[in-house]
Amino acid sequence: MSGDVLRVDAVTLSYAKRAVVHDVSLSLPPGPTGVALVGESGSGKTTVARALLGMIAPTSGRVMFGEKDVSRFSRSERADYRRTVQPVFQDGTEALDPRMSVGAALSEALSVSPDAQLRGAAKANRIAELLDDVGLSRSIVDRLPHQISGGQRQRVCIARALAVRPRVLLLDEPTSALDVTVQAKILELLRRLQQEHSLTYLLITHNLAIVQALCSYTAVMFAGRIVEQGPTTDVLMSPSHPYTASLIAALPRMGGQIPTAVGRADVGFAESGCSFRMRCPIAVDACSASPDLMPIAGREVSCFRASEVIGNPRILNAQEVGS
Repeated sequence: MSGDVLRVDAVTLSYAKRAVVHDVSLSLPPGPTGVALVGESGSGKTTVARALLGMIAPTSGRVMFGEKDVSRFSRSERADYRRTVQPVFQDGTEALDPRMSVGAALSEALSVSPDAQLRGAAKANRIAELLDDVGLSRSIVDRLPHQISGGQRQRVCIARALAVRPRVLLLDEPTSALDVTVQAKILELLRRLQQEHSLTYLLITHNLAIVQALCSYTAVMFAGRIVEQGPTTDVLMSPSHPYTASLIAALPRMGGQIPTAVGRADVGFAESGCSFRMRCPIAVDACSASPDLMPIAGREVSCFRASEVIGNPRILNAQEVGS
């Protein structure tokens, strides 16, 4: 799509010659907006993020920054790209140098930012602005990571990412290491920063509960493939792929019954055909072939029976199959 900040074009990614991500395409438009990449652990989400950060080269396909192939960047272009696309990982304890104070960590980030020329009081003021922006007291500037809370460490990581004035933040499970109360505060902070700085987020998560807060578009991954993608409200409110439905069914609901995932969660994925067919309660013989992503109801779905699933989640109840 023309005008996208970042684009993944038919990318396959491999470790030790074994493909773990297959033919994935995804577009990140200019902010303020968010795209969620969701799925269970091991589905390939973080591997896609690593490719966007230039940490792993595609086996095939391209990662495009505007109209430029990231793999063909010069050294200076790659440095500019790394400032434009910044990661925020799930655990601030591991992301921050334990020997480096909060102020020193932000100062280091500023040294490779458009504000690299700042010195003395001007640099101290910029560090104070960054702390203010993420809701932290300036009094923590001399503290080490172990001297502040988990929520404060995550805010420092966000401030450090903002220091280089990025356009895209790759948020890899940004709240999973935090308790529920702190999660809510970090989500509200991310929502505010998204609007104020016109940021594009790629949210990598298995937690669907946080997706609607930050993302207008959602792609669902299973076994290294995107199986459904489209507007977040459509995908989460009326899933058309059995795997998406299984993720939503597993969400706890206030006052409701304990949820049960659709299909057999104890079964792995199929190596050929539809990768979800071994776990799918409505799999048929046709599923031994591999379905392409097909347009349906404003989204794309990789399922031969998507038209039966959408708007009819009861079909996925194994007890009702064939009735």
